[in-house]
Formats: sequence, C-alpha cells, structure tokens
Amino acid sequence: MLLASVIGGYTLIGGLGATFYVSYFNTALIFVLILMLVVEVFYNPFENPENPFGSSESVFEFIACWKAPEEKMGNKGGSYLTFFSSGGLVFGIVNIVGNFGTVFCDQAYWQSSVAAKPLQGVWGFISGGLTWFAIPFTLATTMGLAYLGLSSAQGSPLLTEEDVMKGLAAPLVAQKLLGTTGEYAMIFLILMAVMSTGSAEVIAVSSIVIYDVYQAYICPFKPDLKDGQCILCSRYLRKQKGDEDAQLCDCKSTAKCEACASDTIARAKSTSTVKPHYTCETHKDYKEYQEHLLNYKNWCIVLCTFLSIPLCLFCWAVNLNLAWTYYFTGILISSSVVPIAVSIMWARATATGVIFGVIGGCAAGMTCWLTYASTYPGGLSLATFVQNTGEELPMLVGNIVAIGVGAVFCIVVTFITRWKMTPEIEEAEWDKTRDIDNPLSPWVAKYKGELNLDDGENFHDRPPLEIVIRKFRAAKITAYVAAVLFTLLFVCIWPGSMLSIDILDLSGFNVWTTMSRGWAFVAAAFIIIVPMYQEVKAILKQITQNKKDKLTEKENYTNGDSQPLQHNGNGKIPNGIQNQAYATTLGSNKHEFIFQRLRNTFSRVINISKSSQ
Repeated sequence: MLLASVIGGYTLIGGLGATFYVSYFNTALIFVLILMLVVEVFYNPFENPENPFGSSESVFEFIACWKAPEEKMGNKGGSYLTFFSSGGLVFGIVNIVGNFGTVFCDQAYWQSSVAAKPLQGVWGFISGGLTWFAIPFTLATTMGLAYLGLSSAQGSPLLTEEDVMKGLAAPLVAQKLLGTTGEYAMIFLILMAVMSTGSAEVIAVSSIVIYDVYQAYICPFKPDLKDGQCILCSRYLRKQKGDEDAQLCDCKSTAKCEACASDTIARAKSTSTVKPHYTCETHKDYKEYQEHLLNYKNWCIVLCTFLSIPLCLFCWAVNLNLAWTYYFTGILISSSVVPIAVSIMWARATATGVIFGVIGGCAAGMTCWLTYASTYPGGLSLATFVQNTGEELPMLVGNIVAIGVGAVFCIVVTFITRWKMTPEIEEAEWDKTRDIDNPLSPWVAKYKGELNLDDGENFHDRPPLEIVIRKFRAAKITAYVAAVLFTLLFVCIWPGSMLSIDILDLSGFNVWTTMSRGWAFVAAAFIIIVPMYQEVKAILKQITQNKKDKLTEKENYTNGDSQPLQHNGNGKIPNGIQNQAYATTLGSNKHEFIFQRLRNTFSRVINISKSSQ
C-alpha cells in the first residue's frame, strides 16, 4: 500500500518526466547495490568470516564438487559448470519469446521511443539495452553461483525447489554473506526496480485508457471528423481527389498565434489555482479539451495505482510463483509481436489482420499450453493446476505456438482482406501516419532543426516525404543493422560458442565470471556518469539561452516595447514577449517546466500555512 502510494504520488505530480528522473536514480542505486554484492562474493574485501568465497577460484572449487540433478535439469555430466542443459535451453527460448512480447506490448517503451528523436532514440535504446543486460547477466551469475557454492559448503541445498522458484535464492545469499546489510540491500534493490517499472507502467496504462480509448472512442473532440480533416476547423488539410475547389484549413500554428501568446502570458501571471479561460478563437476549445483529458488521466493514474494492490494480492493468494508468472507472460502477449511490427512497418497491414493475429495467436497458445499440461498426473485440477501448467515443456509449446500462429494469422488475413496494393494506395497509407499530429505541438515544429525548416504559418505545413526519409535514413539504417547484429550475437553466436565447451575448467570459469563483472562495472559507470553529464550540459545551455532572452527582452523594451500586453502599431505583440510565450507554449524546456511546477507547489504550501496562522 505504501509503495503504491509513493509510485502514484510522484507519477501524478511529475508525469512522464518524473518517471525518467526517478528511473535514473533508481537504476543508479540498483547498479551500486549489484556492485556491492559482486565485490562481496568475488573479492570479500573486509574478510567476512561468514563468506567462504573471496575469489573466482574458491567459487569454482565449491561448485565443481556439487553435483547437479542430471535427470531433471538435463545438465551434461551432472555439472553446473556446463552450457549443455535442456532446462537452460527451454528457459532461453521462452525468455526470448517472452521478452519480445514484453518489449513490443509495453506502452512504457513506446512512450519513451516516441518522446525521443529518431537518431538519439536509436542510440539511446541500443546503449540502454546493453546497459540493462548487465543486471540479469551479472546479478544472476553472481547470486546463482554464490547460492550453489553456499549449498556445496553446507552439504545440502539451502532452499527447497519451491522456494527457489519463488525467487528467494538471491535474498538468502545476501543475508548469508552480508547479514542485516545484505537484507536491506536486497529490499532496496527490489524496491528500486519495482518503483522504476511500476511508475512507468502506471502512466503507460493511464495514457492508453485516456488517449487511446476514451479520446478515440468514448468522447472524441469531434466525433464526425473524417480522415484528412483538421481537428480544429473540420476542413481538409490538403486537396482531395474529386473536390479540388474545397476550402482548405488555414488554422495558424500556436507558434504564430498572437492570441495564444496572450493567453500564455495571462495564465503565467495568474496566481489563482483556477487559471483564466483561453480566449484564442482557433485553439481555445481544443486546449480546454486537452486539459480535461489531463485531469482524467490524473484520476486514472490514482485508480491504476490502487488497482495494482488487489492484483498483487490475487497472485499471492493463488500461490503463483515468479517462474510461472514469467513463463506465462510470453503465452499471453507474444502473439502481438508480429502484428504490432507489421502495423508500423508494412503498408499492406489491415486492422482485421492485426486483430486476428493477436487474438488467434493467444487463443492457440493458451489451447496448446493447457492441453499439454493436462497430460501430466493430476491434469488441470485445482490441486495441481499451478504445478502442471508451470512445467517447462507446456510453457515452451505455448510460447512458440502463440508467437508463430499470431504471425501466420496476421499475414494470411492481411492478404485476404487487401490483396491488391498499388503504389498510390501505399503512399496514401503512409500519409495517414503523417497526419497523426497534435495541433498544439506539431511534429514539424519539433523537428524543424533536423529538417532545416522555417516556421510555417499553419500547423499542418509539412515537408515532402522524401526529405523526411532522407534526413532520418541514418537512424533507420542504424536501427536495422543493430537489430540484426545484436540478434545474431546474443541468440546465435554467443550461445553457440559456449556449446563448444563441454564443462568449464578453472580458466574458462574465470573468463566467464570476469566478463560478467567487467560488464557490470562498465555499465554502472556509463549509466551513472553519462546521463548526469548530459543533464548538467543541458542546464548550462539553457541558462545561457535564458540570459540571451533577457538581453533581447531588454533591447525590445528599450526600443519602445515597454508594455508586455500592449500591441505594436502593426497589431502584433512585442517580439521579446512573443518569444517567451512561444517557448512556454511549446514546452521546449523540460527543466524550466519542472522548476516552475516546484515553485508553484511551494508557493501554495506557503500560502496555505499563512492562511492557517
């Protein structure tokens, strides 16, 4: 309850920006705790008498004399020091399928990718993925080997198989090696991970409910709006075939709208909790509509936060362990991988094909999973349901069938529903995606620097498709090359090379553990230092820009623009005030926005305290 309140609180106050900043501090602390555990297991710097290790050689000696259950795990030679493991192979396949589904279906990933610019976003996800890999790689290697070593030192397993499946091996190792410090370290490590992912998922689910369901289907701004029409004035954005004489949209961009600039200044100067209404005839209705959606989203964040509590209690009540939940995720969502991919990369894809792929693949995966599980002793009875459905082979079959059938259904139904595909139809489909825009913050305004564009008069003014493709070709090629290379490396080359060794000797074991430790240290240095450097650099750059804006504003005042809301002779607002208003309207500076929110919060607290006195 307390954790849900904390997550919901800062997500509600700070929104998506708060999740980014909190995720940075959470990730930094997670890496610090992981490095602390790594150092304790492999170096034992304080010569802890409770720690039987202290070097990779001592860990190797304990594990080498501890025999693995060969029949159940399928480890070659009954050794834990081998990659020839049927259980490990099953886990690897399910892990790949399930993580494909997690990444493609997780709205938190999509929000981050949409918020980032193409080239920076591509490199950000590449570096982020390589950095993240250190967490499962190093933490699992260190704590798993330490658990086996401690069991070998004791002469018997420290935990039952059921407890291991619940994920209790790592907390037990931390407690055995570091005592109370290790217990707190694991608590904080789990809390940081849950806070980071929990806040991102809460805001992601809330965004889907409000913007993709409520705004699109329940209460759209203009229910009768047709494809290609302006959401502000309902006129067509571009000429339509057969109606070339129709009047086109001439709505101004907010960056060129004087009324919007006046509204921004008036609302910024208002000290009341309830801000003045918008007066711009073009944008006021849509701005108020978006504010209502934001209020609904805030309530949805609160609701989703507290609904996570009964969900967790339900999983605990039915005794779902960590492994079962992890395996089942792939069956549930992996059928969406190919449909989501083709929906954004294949112009021929249709809504019918995507829906058939998602639902059909999931249904087929569930059916095969439950059918296979029913062949085990006890079938699908209440007493054995979790145990039988959690077996590796039924989970493996369910995952593979779900992602495979989902892909086949999506492609086949797409060809059935749209067999003919001319270049004109394909171009029209891509134009639909370019029409997806926010008139208050159009994508052309955000990317005008990358595209070398001037400010357009209308918000829907956009460059030709050829220019956009040419400018972002580098990001596209980088993404494709990185996807192919890293897939081959992590799925084929690396596992295949490890299978060339039957059972690791001391030198091979040292290479493996040294690589895992080195990966963690490099990733920790990168994830802690680089974001901090970039943020400090951005703040200094913004401070310099603010000084330049102040000088420009003074010059404008000196030239006769002494009244902020007074128009010049030509009916325009002074340039200095306009520039300041535009920057606020576009929300171009996230730091200034966050600082302004903090200042407003503190001022309200002070006013409340004064009134109470």
